[in-house]
Amino acid sequence: MQRLEMFCLIALLAGSGLAWSHGDPAHSGAPVVAKKEQKDWGIAGDAASAHRTIVVRMLDSMRFSPARIDVRRGETVRFVVRNEGRTPHEFVIGTRKENDAHAALMMKFPDMEHDEPYMAHVGPGQAGEIVWTFNRRGEFDFACLIAGHYQAGMVGRIVVADARTTKE
Repeated sequence: MQRLEMFCLIALLAGSGLAWSHGDPAHSGAPVVAKKEQKDWGIAGDAASAHRTIVVRMLDSMRFSPARIDVRRGETVRFVVRNEGRTPHEFVIGTRKENDAHAALMMKFPDMEHDEPYMAHVGPGQAGEIVWTFNRRGEFDFACLIAGHYQAGMVGRIVVADARTTKE
């Protein structure tokens, strides 16, 4: 009976959509297809439809460069995030509320692993990539949620405005 309960628990967690893997940078398997799930800050995009590429540098000074990014609603952006430091960093897009909650969990469980299409966990001297479609207007954050980094101010801002219209 105990084995059956354990099997049921594992099956339940596997089907729940919870993922506990930042990923293994040395992993050389087939690329993972991003799960297309609408979030308040947009939805995973396709690299082939990216309108532009934005390079974001992650620094051991607990800062991002640039710290503010402006995009238009409907724009698909390919973010290339470069860790120029000597410690791991993350680039996580979300609302302040979502990032606050996730950062609190990371403080309690610093080895917690996860994998979502709006997150990139990048080792020292490495680069990661996120392709995201900003289909909702608003102001959103990007942050490094590794324990202590967020609390030290490793946060940036994405401002999504409506596309400009031309007057006739």
